[in-house]
Amino acid sequence: MLSVCRSGYYYKPREESEYNQYLMRLIDEEYTRHPFYGSRRMTAWLARKGCDVNRKRVARLMRKMGLEAVYPRRNLSRQAAEARKYPYLLRGVEIESPDHVWSSDITYIRMRRGFVYLVAVMDWHSRYVLSSEVSNTLDKEFCLKALRDALEASKPQIFNTDQGAQFTSAEFVGCLAENGIAISMDGRGRALDNVFVERLWRSVKYEEAYLREYSDAREAARRLRQYLWFYNMERPHQSLNYKTPHEVYSGMAAEA
Repeated sequence: MLSVCRSGYYYKPREESEYNQYLMRLIDEEYTRHPFYGSRRMTAWLARKGCDVNRKRVARLMRKMGLEAVYPRRNLSRQAAEARKYPYLLRGVEIESPDHVWSSDITYIRMRRGFVYLVAVMDWHSRYVLSSEVSNTLDKEFCLKALRDALEASKPQIFNTDQGAQFTSAEFVGCLAENGIAISMDGRGRALDNVFVERLWRSVKYEEAYLREYSDAREAARRLRQYLWFYNMERPHQSLNYKTPHEVYSGMAAEA
């Protein structure tokens, strides 16, 4: 389900100082707890933890990690130059079966030195992770691969993402349109529009990534692949009446 893109095999992280690595770890954990923290609030929080660092450095590290506060503000998501805006289609919609709505998002995964990015495609009804990919850059290729891998198994009626450049690129939206899939996009800065994937990221980080120190991208990909298999196949979800995502996705999909 998860593999490293070709560039990942030759990944050589851009070195940050030990102190910056330490700051990035703190920022990552606090952002996962409070994703509405921007660079100002994060700087203040770091100061309370005894870290004497200015906002300019915090903002640079957050940009490098792909982190931005979720509250609405201008230019929150960087869209592709040719990007077309799509409305958010899911407000008030009852999602009662698998393959009604899928969504995708990207998160930062830290390693011992450096970091990689993880993208996942999830079925909203069952919380089942249909595909995922790891990359050392925030390009569109690893997102496209995850989408195409998911579409090999099935396809949704609606696909929801944020307005980032990876998801608004002509290739990504073109793949959705070719498959007759309605395109839905979050309002800028509204992480709760994609709430189920946000919950997945919390689980990935607190139950896997924060418990380990990945030595390189290959180890990160292998461990994440193992965790996501566990998440799909063995981990019971309270919101699913303690069934696993696989049980809900495969069971109801077979009945449909």
